[in-house]
Amino acid sequence: MSRSWDNEPEFEPQIILPPPAETVEIVPAAGWQIEDVQPVSRRRWRVPLLLFAATCLSTLFVGTILSGDGKDWVASFRSGLRYSIPLMTILVCHEMGHFLQARRYGVPASLPYFIPVPLPPIGTFGAVIGMTPRVGGRKALFDIGISGPLAGLAPTLLFCLWGLQLSEVKPFLAEQPPRGLAVGSPLLFQYLTQKQFGRLPPNHYVDLDPMAFAGWVGLLITSLNLIPIGQLDGGHILYALLRRQARKVAALLLFTALFMVIWKWEYYGHWIVMIFLLFLIGPMHPPTADDDEPIGVFRTLLGWLTLAFVLIGFTPTPLYYVG
Repeated sequence: MSRSWDNEPEFEPQIILPPPAETVEIVPAAGWQIEDVQPVSRRRWRVPLLLFAATCLSTLFVGTILSGDGKDWVASFRSGLRYSIPLMTILVCHEMGHFLQARRYGVPASLPYFIPVPLPPIGTFGAVIGMTPRVGGRKALFDIGISGPLAGLAPTLLFCLWGLQLSEVKPFLAEQPPRGLAVGSPLLFQYLTQKQFGRLPPNHYVDLDPMAFAGWVGLLITSLNLIPIGQLDGGHILYALLRRQARKVAALLLFTALFMVIWKWEYYGHWIVMIFLLFLIGPMHPPTADDDEPIGVFRTLLGWLTLAFVLIGFTPTPLYYVG
């Protein structure tokens, strides 16, 4: 999907597809060597560029719909831009964090493949990058895995803060009960909201600006990718920290998540698709070219702190409709 070979013999590459905004690994069939992979400089760019443009349009379309009242389309379009531009900035920073680190370590990687979804409430499934597995050691895996979330987190926090400044506190009207899309607030977003508005008066709510919603989506994407399972970004980080022991932790987390989804289906049933995809990919992470390479104290501390971001950036009920 994301690589091509010259004079390719008969073989069937195994393509591993992850959840949104994650790195993809393409594992060649037995007998293939790294030298068979096309050089990075000959990477295809037309399809990634078209998908990027399509995703810009799909997020703009969704932002316009969510922000519009059906009357003032010019104002709705401007609101759509205030959603689409920040969200695409977050996604580009996230994927380029992976891509540039892969280039730094000489790991063949494709350009990001953005996934447009012209349907509310988000307008995209993120993006994926194709990488050649088992190239680079433990340190390369860590840096490539962690750079995406950290690079995307910087604009995410910026747009959260900026967007909350543009948001308004409004009262619930007794004659017109609230209707529409509501977001579940992770701990970090709750903290930022309280710092901006203080304690809300009774029967009031925060009407999020589209930019704040884009920042909220960035928090969701970052925290989902940092779940330490399989080949999610968090899975890369966990394997770099624990090596083969990471597989036991990932398997335990995945089965625990499945149990919680089944047990509290009315609250968490919407996660069943992601659970299915994670089981399809599997919790196991392939070894690196050098699992014994030391990563040092700084990377170890940074890795655990980054994984802990899930506790403040993730909400189990991200979106729900009121009314």
